[in-house]
Amino acid sequence: MKLRSIFFCIILSAFVMANSSCRVSYSFTGASISANVKTISIPNIPNNAPLVVPTLSRTITDALRDYFTSQTNLVLVDRNGDLNLDGAITQYAVQPVAIQGNETAAMNRLTITVSLKFSNKTDPKQNWDSPVQFSRYLDYSSSLQLYAVQESLIAGITEQLVQDIFNKAVVNW
Repeated sequence: MKLRSIFFCIILSAFVMANSSCRVSYSFTGASISANVKTISIPNIPNNAPLVVPTLSRTITDALRDYFTSQTNLVLVDRNGDLNLDGAITQYAVQPVAIQGNETAAMNRLTITVSLKFSNKTDPKQNWDSPVQFSRYLDYSSSLQLYAVQESLIAGITEQLVQDIFNKAVVNW
């Protein structure tokens, strides 16, 4: 009889613990977003770089929107989201790297820089008080023309930039 009472108490305790009001939120992305944050707004990221690629603004804006909505439960809104990312592309540049003995470049480097502000209506301590610069680059052979590799370079750099921005904004390690 005593064994049955102990077993009953263990089962009851396990049931009470399982149904308690405490909640733990797990995320495979590492995002740490408060439960009262429901929306995000990411206006168009304009291209203010001296060298302009017409599709770059749309590519980066769409990648940011897609990543935040696919990796979180946030709903994208046009403006006044609980979270807001706003800024511009400030650099799109190609520079020679890996100079050889005959003073020619073996490789070229495409660099893209984005300057963003972040605001969190529910927790202003997480706001970025001044714009933060995110810069990434990829190298390519100087034997190739930029137009031949530009699309794949932009895709690779955009993926890296979006991950950096996401981590800075919502992954609080």
